[in-house]
Amino acid sequence: MTGPILFVKAYVPPHLRGGHQVKGYHRRDRPGHSQPAKVVHHTELDHHGEPVKIHQPSTPTPLAAFGDPKAVATVVPGGEVPAQLHGVLFEPWADHPTTAEGWDYVDGVNDDLDEPPIHAPKGKAVASGVVIEEPDGRVWLVAPTNGFGGYKASFPKGNAEPELSLQANAIKEAFEETGLKVEITGLVGDFERTTSVARLYLAKRIGGTPARMGWESQAVHLAPKDKLYGLLNMATDHGPAEAIGAGPKPPPPPKPPSQTYPKNHKSGMLF
Repeated sequence: MTGPILFVKAYVPPHLRGGHQVKGYHRRDRPGHSQPAKVVHHTELDHHGEPVKIHQPSTPTPLAAFGDPKAVATVVPGGEVPAQLHGVLFEPWADHPTTAEGWDYVDGVNDDLDEPPIHAPKGKAVASGVVIEEPDGRVWLVAPTNGFGGYKASFPKGNAEPELSLQANAIKEAFEETGLKVEITGLVGDFERTTSVARLYLAKRIGGTPARMGWESQAVHLAPKDKLYGLLNMATDHGPAEAIGAGPKPPPPPKPPSQTYPKNHKSGMLF
């Protein structure tokens, strides 16, 4: 024997307690009883300085996935990453800008890139983001915290800030959502989304680490292009995926059949 034997009573039969009859009951600490889920917090605080709960944490992959160009590698906040990938170190971007002026002059903006004007329909915002590509062809995606907006994964992007150029805004969003420092290398295109028109740039990683992703992301994925459609659950991301070589985008899901009701039909549901 290497330790004490613990006996746990799973069921307590009816008995007297303080002169009163007590019904039989199952103890909560019996073996196999479901325990409350452990609360997991993001390693970074939100923009109000408050902790962020992650209700269904993502699962990190083994480090070996980073070295396999056919595998999806997943990092969680504060998670483990290799020392480097393709000759670029994974280390925190310590001197990143902290002001709008600093971001507007951030390194990585491509002044030689010829960009057309961007047009957004009335009622839609302008946004920008990046497709960060590694030399092995894989690209970086973010998993929004707690599936915000219904997204399981997406490209890093965000609404344009009026003080910033679209490129600077894209570099800022990439850092805040992935923890990576990037450099703009090209233009993917402009894509209409639910609430915005987003200009997406091609970019390469030149620093940073996904382990320091901001609070808006609960995981960062490095994914082969032929697996993008399996991760990008929103059709608004399929156009950019197709544009970077993921193959023909899947057809939209069929619409549910319409239902008709008698004129005197009453329902408590709102449609």
